[in-house]
Amino acid sequence: MCSLWMLVAGLLFSFMGVFVKLGSVYFSSTELVFYRSIIGFFIICVFVGIKRYSIITVHWKNHFWRGLSGVISLLMFFYCITILPLATAVTLSYTSPLFLTLFTTLILKEHFHWQLAVAVAVGFFGVILILDPSIQEGQWAGGLIGLAAGFLAAVAYLNIKFLGNLGEPDWRIVFYFTLISTIVTGIFMIFETFHDITPFSFLLLLGVGITATLAQLALTRAYRTGKLLIVSALAYSTVLFACIWGILIWSEVLSFMSLMGTGLIVVGGILSMKISIPTRISK
Repeated sequence: MCSLWMLVAGLLFSFMGVFVKLGSVYFSSTELVFYRSIIGFFIICVFVGIKRYSIITVHWKNHFWRGLSGVISLLMFFYCITILPLATAVTLSYTSPLFLTLFTTLILKEHFHWQLAVAVAVGFFGVILILDPSIQEGQWAGGLIGLAAGFLAAVAYLNIKFLGNLGEPDWRIVFYFTLISTIVTGIFMIFETFHDITPFSFLLLLGVGITATLAQLALTRAYRTGKLLIVSALAYSTVLFACIWGILIWSEVLSFMSLMGTGLIVVGGILSMKISIPTRISK
């Protein structure tokens, strides 16, 4: 049942993507990540204050790497949403399970057998189908940045799992992530141009912050307490939701090649996690 929190996170992340794409008309990607982070930080601070939880931790290194990799991944992801179809941007960022499988193989020194190699190859073949020829020539940079966002997201998720194993609660992990994200993007904002906030754009920013924070809490709980295979599979629900919103709001109908690529990434990601998880659990 704990794994179903990922389904909740998937829906909320898709809502966040909608708010980001709508907000990109009014703000830069850095501004969107900054407001998303500071709103999330305020929400989690209120929660911590009401519950009187302690934010003291001895695992600050893991929090730092989780936060840094997460915020850079988020900046890349938000940028991709502004220039690519919503479903395409989300799909590229969700190559993270493929990278996560590679990381656990390399870091945990697990045997990379042929079944796992095939699963990862299937996923990355899907990436090729999405990048060429379905992405327009001027969108190649966005596609590659989306892939990099998936890589860094895998680093972040690996650190979430480490922190969960160390006994760090969901809210503390999210607290330090939003703190680090606010600080990093706040520094970047020094070199950015601030855009005026209207009542409507404020509602969009509020939507980004609230949905992202709630989704982050649900995701963190899912990865910390759920079954990793089920969680990894349900993570792709965001892709499905993003496809639906893209069609309904922006009439973004994906090409046949894009749909094939999306399907292969989902299949490759789920298979790679399914094959690698039993070995990981036995250790």
